[in-house]
Amino acid sequence: MSYRGTAALQVAVYRVLREDAALGAMVGDAIYDAMPVAAPAGIYVALGPEEVRDAGDMTAPGAVHDFVVSVLSGAEAAGGFGAVKAAAVAVSEALEGAAMALERGHLAGLWFLRARARRVENGAGRRVDLTFRARIDLG
Repeated sequence: MSYRGTAALQVAVYRVLREDAALGAMVGDAIYDAMPVAAPAGIYVALGPEEVRDAGDMTAPGAVHDFVVSVLSGAEAAGGFGAVKAAAVAVSEALEGAAMALERGHLAGLWFLRARARRVENGAGRRVDLTFRARIDLG
């Protein structure tokens, strides 16, 4: 088991999202690794929880990382799911198409697993949680 690649994966995911022009056109610089004290206005992206499992073998350590990227809007950005889902598609396209180099380890693969769209803030806000799986070789 190795958790050594987690920080490198987080840095790479954040960098890819911040540098994606299509996503930037939708949310500007509202892409957060650490959420600000007050939720931002409009639509924004936040890196979320992660679960890590051992994926090493006899030749080298490795791990499988299931991580969440959330696209959210508050009540002030009313207008249904359309814009939030469009930004979620941009997140998915940015990550699935990226050639991510990690500062530690090698990204063997990155896949979309699932998404969950729901209302939040008593039905006024919207949220899409996208779950991805990354396989990191650390040998």
